[in-house]
Amino acid sequence: MTPAEQKKAAAAKAVEFVEDGMKLGIGTGSTAEEFVRVLAERVKGGLNVIGVPTSERTAKLATELGVKLTNLDDTPHLDLTIDGADEFDPALRLIKGGGGALLREKIVATSSDRMIVITDASKKVAMLGAFPLPIEVIPFGAVATVRRIAEIASAYDCHGKIARRVDSYGEPFLTDSSNFIFDCHFGRIPDADALARELNLIPGVVESGLFIGIATMALVGTASGVDMIEPK
Repeated sequence: MTPAEQKKAAAAKAVEFVEDGMKLGIGTGSTAEEFVRVLAERVKGGLNVIGVPTSERTAKLATELGVKLTNLDDTPHLDLTIDGADEFDPALRLIKGGGGALLREKIVATSSDRMIVITDASKKVAMLGAFPLPIEVIPFGAVATVRRIAEIASAYDCHGKIARRVDSYGEPFLTDSSNFIFDCHFGRIPDADALARELNLIPGVVESGLFIGIATMALVGTASGVDMIEPK
């Protein structure tokens, strides 16, 4: 299977874990959108679920396809979140945020009893860091915040360019919460647990794209089918 076909296979498998009456967190990105499409077909067939989208983009697609939506203010506890990942390791530590929705994704995922990650095989790594780590930062004092990020990262043997993300027009990319994202090109993150803790202590950092201890299962599309992976 091609990577695109692997994503579709993982999304189709994920829908098997959705039960009637569930309150779902629905992720952001190309793989999560495949899940929305498969879920919408089940909804047309009579499945009764309600979803909390993690981005305006996801909300738009779900609405167009007939998936009923709510929000965390009205539905603060969710049964299951299904989302993609930019990288994951054998312990199901994740890097997320390539689509710019990491803050909402993490809020939704941690409001759920379980999180299932759906990916293609290319996202599985021995150590996180090849994918640039996104960090959401408030605009005020962003330069000072990034200097502190670099200092903390260096203390954990993480080095490389830290660049503010731009949009397709070359302007600063803004999240749905009107914050900046800085992408950290570390190459490797030897101690993701410790780095995640330290980054979240920096004033000005809203959230990092390190998802530690949140995912409970990964469904990984491969050339021969879908592998089910649980944390080691």
